[in-house]
Order: sequence, then structure tokens, then C-alpha cells
Amino acid sequence: MNIETLDIALFVIYVVALIGVAWWVSREKKGHEKDTNDYFLAGSSLPWWAIGASLIAANISAEQIIGMSGSGYKIGLAIASYEWMAALTLIIVGKYFLPIFLKNKIYTMPQFLEQRYDHRVRKVMAVFWLGVYVFVNLTAVLWLGALAINTIAGVDMVYGMLFLAAFSMAYSLYGGLKAVAMTDIIQVVLLVAGGLFLSYTTLNLVSDGNGVIQGFIELSQQLPEKFDMILAPDSPFYQDLPGISVLIGGLWIMNLSYWGFNQYIIQRTLAAKSVKEAQKGIVFAAFLKLLMPLIVVLPGIAAVLLVPGLDKADQAYPSLMILMPVGLKGIIFAALVAAIVSSLASMTNSVSTIFTMDIYEASRPNKSQAHYVKVGRSVSFIALIIAMLTAQPLLGEFDQAFQYIQEFTGFFTPGIVALFMLGMFWKKTTANGGLLAALGSFLLSLVFFRFWPELPFIDRVGIVFLLCVAVAVVVSLVENKGAHENAIELNEVSFETTTGFNVMSLAVIAVLLAFYTVWW
Repeated sequence: MNIETLDIALFVIYVVALIGVAWWVSREKKGHEKDTNDYFLAGSSLPWWAIGASLIAANISAEQIIGMSGSGYKIGLAIASYEWMAALTLIIVGKYFLPIFLKNKIYTMPQFLEQRYDHRVRKVMAVFWLGVYVFVNLTAVLWLGALAINTIAGVDMVYGMLFLAAFSMAYSLYGGLKAVAMTDIIQVVLLVAGGLFLSYTTLNLVSDGNGVIQGFIELSQQLPEKFDMILAPDSPFYQDLPGISVLIGGLWIMNLSYWGFNQYIIQRTLAAKSVKEAQKGIVFAAFLKLLMPLIVVLPGIAAVLLVPGLDKADQAYPSLMILMPVGLKGIIFAALVAAIVSSLASMTNSVSTIFTMDIYEASRPNKSQAHYVKVGRSVSFIALIIAMLTAQPLLGEFDQAFQYIQEFTGFFTPGIVALFMLGMFWKKTTANGGLLAALGSFLLSLVFFRFWPELPFIDRVGIVFLLCVAVAVVVSLVENKGAHENAIELNEVSFETTTGFNVMSLAVIAVLLAFYTVWW
């Protein structure tokens, strides 16, 4: 047992308080019963601060904290490109994608695909996303979260997963997206504060109590290879992060897919009061993404000196937490669990939204709103059960779970991005063209993986994306149907942004340029 009574007490207070707040914000006025808009889109009422906090809380979970710290331990600061490039991607999503989605008043990404293409595209992509969310995302969060609890508190992996699933359901199953998003501000404050405490303490330990600045200087002097942002071809980790490709290649496709077309991420922006409110939330999230490597990557690098010789890189973050003083350990533990359960709640809510609105409602139309909400709650519960049963077989043997997730999703993301980008910005894209691009992504990726295994997966993602675009364009031109009847009329969409959004976006770009200039 590596956690003291005071730590447990602080953790229990957090759990009880969060559940209490979630139920309080989920209450309804007397006589009002939750409908699908209330449950899946928080009544389209989310303010910018809840959107921004919820985007980060949904994103930063076990696979980010544990996985990216593990990659920091093994690879170094270069893995932070996933975070820093995401900040710029968020600006693009806010400027060019959100106005289109919100104008179409959609619940889900598959729903948008039906509006733009046809029902076949909607059904195929809905089934695909359900599979990925349950068997990749939920399993990863549960397994890595349980691993952290096991390392810190000595709790058996099975009981750890059961606790995380139960906690997630206790505060999100009744209230839906509103309960998740409105409590995420608490989660993010705790996550950032706890993460900064951990980074502060680890750097202070590296410097033997001489302060964080000295600790950072010593860390960069003793491990200079861990501070290369752009890896050279002779790096043993070039396959994971192939040099300049992280700036101009396939990483863009990975980020656009995740932040622009991923249901459990984009869903909170679809629940905004307005486009302007959603854009303010987006830019808030972008600034938080700039901070994340300090919280999730830097401790992993410090662990090389503080806890060397770990059996698995993903043990770095939990092993550092054991070194923390009593009380602080409880706060950091609560912050870690906050990130885990927030992501679990977001993912299960999105699974229930896609299943209910894209599959179930189509086969069982004209049911009551209460009936669809009940179905959504049941699906959330079932998804968590399936994920718990499959977590060990799917993830138990991986050293760096974060890299496994990126590698797996990289088979599908090129086609998804091609499908959406052409659907939004090229009127002549046909349903057959878009569908073949989406389905062809896996086959093309498999061919490259089998016959060109030395090609870094990020480069593969970029090449396959270009090929998917080519497939969609060729098929659409051969069909020669002209502009699709459901094509997006871009002249009817306002892409104008406020001065505040523009200034904050430039500030994000300036910070990114500074980071890459210093650690090139």
C-alpha cells in the first residue's frame, strides 16, 4: 500500500463532491423530463468555459497522462508534438469546421455524413466509431487507469477497473452530457493543479531541493537527447516520430480527425449556445493544450533519473506519484482519477449518442424522448461492461499504450479526414467516392504496413490520406453527377470570427513558434 490515510481522505472527499455537483447540475425543473437534446447535447446551453474545460478533460485521460509520460520516459519531449500541434488544429477546427456543423444542427458526426452523402455512409461510420470507442478508447482508459491505481494504491487491476467504471456511471449516467461538461471545469482545475504539483516536485527532486529551474537545467544537461523536438533519422524512435513529418505530414491528419471529426470530442462544441461561444471554448482549450506537456511529458523525462530501469515505460507516472509527500499524493491521485473518469464519461456518452441517434432511432422511429434517453443510458452501461472484459486481452502486453492507440487509429483516420474534408469543401464528392475513400483507408494502410514496414506510421498516414483523396476524386469524376444535391453551400456559412478569437489564435501560433525554435 503506497497511499496514506490523509491521501485516501482527500480522494474520498473529491469523489463524493464530484458526484454531488454532477447530480445538482443535472436536476430538472419540476414537471420537465429529459429529452434527447438535454441528455446528449446538454440542451444546447454550454458556455465557453465549460466547452473548453470539457474538451481537455475528455482528451486528457489515462492514455494521455500514463501513456504520454511513458513515451516521455522512452522518447523524450518530441512526443509533445501531439499536444502542441493539437493546439493549432483546434484553431482550424474552430474557424472552419464548427460553423458548418452548428449550421446543420447535428447530434452526431454520422448524422452529418447522412445529410451530406446518404444513409449508407452514416450507418457504416456509426458502426465503425462504436467499435473504436468501445474496443480501443474505453479499454485503453480503463486498463491504464487501473494500472495507475494498482501501482499507487496496490488495488487489483480488476477492482480498479470496476471502481473507475462505477464512479464514471455514478456521476454521468443520469445527467448525460450536461453532468459531464459542467463538472469538467472541476476536473480540469484539479488536473492542471495536480499535474503542476507533480512536475514541480519532480524537478525539485532532480535538483536535490535547489528549485525547479535548477532541476530543469540539470535534466536538460544530463538528458539532452530527450529534448530534441525533431528526431533525426538515426534516432531509435524515428519510426514513432519521423522528423519534420510531425510538422508537415501525417500528424496533421491524425489531429484533424481527432479534434474535428471525433464524436466524443466534438460533441461538447455541438452543445454550445452559439458558434461564437463554441469558438471561445475552442481557443481556451488550445491554450490549455500548450500547457499539457509540462504536466504529462516532463515528469516522464524526469523519471529517467528518479526511477531508472522500469520494466515498462508506462510505469513512469505512477512510480513518480509514489515519491510524492503525503497529502500531495492524494491530490495528484484525485487529479489522475478525475482525468480518467471524465474521459470514460465522455466516451460512454458519445457511444450512447451514436447508437441511439444513428442506429436505434432509425430502426425504431417515433418512440418517446424518454424512451431514447433510457436506451442511451443502457448503452452507456453495456459499453463499459464490454470494455472491462476486453481490456486485458487487448492491452495487457503493450509497453507504450499511447503509441499502440496512435498506430491502430492511423489505419482509419486518413479515410475519415478525406471523407469529411471533401464532403465539406468539394461539392462534387459523391457518396460512393466518399465511402470508398473511408473503406479504402484500412486496406491501403494494411498494404503499406505489410509491404513497407520500415515506413514510419505518421508518414504512412499522410500518404494514405492523399491516396484516399485521389480515390474519392476519381470515383466522383467518373460518376460525373456534378454538384451533389446535399453539398454544403459555403457561401451560406459564416466563417467570420471575433477579434478576440483572432488575437488569441495568433498568440497560440507565437508560443508554438517559440517552443519549436528553442527545442528544434
